[in-house]
Amino acid sequence: MTYSNAAKTEMLGVESGLIQTHGAVSEEVAVAMAEGALKNSGANLTVSVTGVAGPGTSDAKPEGRVCFARAITDRATFVETRDFGALGRVQVRRETVLHALNLLADAIR
Repeated sequence: MTYSNAAKTEMLGVESGLIQTHGAVSEEVAVAMAEGALKNSGANLTVSVTGVAGPGTSDAKPEGRVCFARAITDRATFVETRDFGALGRVQVRRETVLHALNLLADAIR
């Protein structure tokens, strides 16, 4: 888990300039996280999520916005943004986990 920007940079190799330019909650950072996890873990399939679970907004990004990326060895990285809405922190996190698991399940089907 790389909750902090420092962890994203140190553990996954996400460039700090990328975070400064696009914000931690962005498709660009989600892709860098998934690709960094693929490179640094030895796995063949990874998924990353970065978002605003709430309460409130972050850097003008609304509560419930989550960026997802899925990286698979020797394939293009998939990326998308979902706006779950202001469902509350627990529900946004639940929807995020379910969607991330579905991305993984779709990849292995």
